[in-house]
Amino acid sequence: MVNDDSSIAQPTTPGQRSTTLSLASVLAEPARLRPSATAVIEGDQHVGYGQLWEQVRAHAAALRGRGVQPGDRVAIVAPNVIDFVRAYYAVLTAGAVVVPVPLLLVPDEAAHLLRDSGAKLVIGHTSQRALAEESARRVGVPVLTVGPGGDPEASPETTSLTELAAAAEPVASFATRAPEDPAVIFYTSGTTGRPKGAVLTHLNLVMNAVVNAFDANDTRRDDKVLGCLPLFHVFGQTVSLNTTFRAGAALVLQPKFDPGEALELIRRHEVTQLNGVPTMYIRMLEAAGPETALPSLRLCVSGGAALPVAVLENFERRFGASIHEGYGLSETSPTATVNQPAFGARAGTVGHPLWGVDAEVADPDVDDRIELLPTGQTGEIVIRGHNVFAGYLGDPAATRAAVVDGWFRTGDMGRKDADGYLSIVDRKKDLIIRNGYNIYPREVEELLIRHPAVAQCAVIGLPDPERGEEICAVVVPEPGELADDSLSGAIRAWAAEQTAHHKYPRRVVFVDELPLGPSHKVLKRELREQLTETNTAARG
Repeated sequence: MVNDDSSIAQPTTPGQRSTTLSLASVLAEPARLRPSATAVIEGDQHVGYGQLWEQVRAHAAALRGRGVQPGDRVAIVAPNVIDFVRAYYAVLTAGAVVVPVPLLLVPDEAAHLLRDSGAKLVIGHTSQRALAEESARRVGVPVLTVGPGGDPEASPETTSLTELAAAAEPVASFATRAPEDPAVIFYTSGTTGRPKGAVLTHLNLVMNAVVNAFDANDTRRDDKVLGCLPLFHVFGQTVSLNTTFRAGAALVLQPKFDPGEALELIRRHEVTQLNGVPTMYIRMLEAAGPETALPSLRLCVSGGAALPVAVLENFERRFGASIHEGYGLSETSPTATVNQPAFGARAGTVGHPLWGVDAEVADPDVDDRIELLPTGQTGEIVIRGHNVFAGYLGDPAATRAAVVDGWFRTGDMGRKDADGYLSIVDRKKDLIIRNGYNIYPREVEELLIRHPAVAQCAVIGLPDPERGEEICAVVVPEPGELADDSLSGAIRAWAAEQTAHHKYPRRVVFVDELPLGPSHKVLKRELREQLTETNTAARG
């Protein structure tokens, strides 16, 4: 069954509205202005804007030849390669809606995205043949492949979009779209139940790219931006891909993040801007040798999760490049706030709202309306502006619960200081209540990461019959540290000296690595489930 919702803007037909806007224009415009300038680099491939736009128009023609119409949903299953870029803008140029599929999903999960979105077909990179073909088979939709051919295991029903495009006459330009037409459907990570499809419009994504490029991040035409964030995720897609192209800069793709290779790509291509999540910055620090230098690196942006201040300070001191931490969600295109040159960066905060966006703090216990709190008080972060999504696909009840009085309720807790800087306290759902006291895990994580034996950590609450919840620190120790009871006791004792009695972790669990989702966020829900089961078994 195809999800639909009359509360979400439906595809328009040419002439229905006088105002038009297409996300494909962020590629079409630099192709017109600077066709010979490099748009994207992958390995030894350097593709200019003019050449890329011609290839995209040929791919769009091939999609139209396969029956893709404006408003159709088309899924893309591909890593960070040029073929993803071609497919992405080709779908938009054809007037269709992109449904990115995270590569860590299993076929059943991917099939849910295809079924829920009503995808008409799947574009799968040949390196992701199994996931693309199996998920499409379960839903009964065709697959078109991009990338290197010659796969003897490919299904005989699968057709190469790359070959079709090579034989097609490129379309003249992108299809007419209205600003409120859907452009991309991003599926949320699904912290409760099945993931929901967040519908982002052409206006949402064009504006977020424009404001990121020219107001927030100071992206320049001669910049080279490392594309190590997955392009199937909203952070990589907007802040790395669309923002880079809107500025007319060059994107250096890394198909799959590897910290050592990322450092080498920055050095080899003289990358000037890096966008990443905290785990990437941590792993790059770990991978850097004593002689590793990145003199070209000018600006870094961190998002997706809270960046420990100690990591920010270590990275800036080690490489001499500023990290500007920001904040956003799939439902906000994603960027809502960021430390910006106009205001100056303040470590431990996510800066100020983007141009045209409001971010405030509201009473989290009032559900039917938004009651903003005074400066300095902790509450739920709420956002309004051009970046707020059109709604959840096929779920008007969830949309009404999320958007109240014109504000999007994020579910994140934060506070604003007297200078307007926003700080993220924690996820509302991650709050730990111990003996009636509220403990925000991020505060404890910021403390623990400063311990010399702690490389990474995540703090969670576990059910406790006496205190309601108990604080548990899941720690990845520094290389060479012996993860035993002695180290656990030392970390607990050290933390007890550094913070209030009710805040320090009573339990320390060592792991080789923290579980990460497709966007490299730590999966705290998974940790809670695993350790809750262990606790229950131990008591039984």
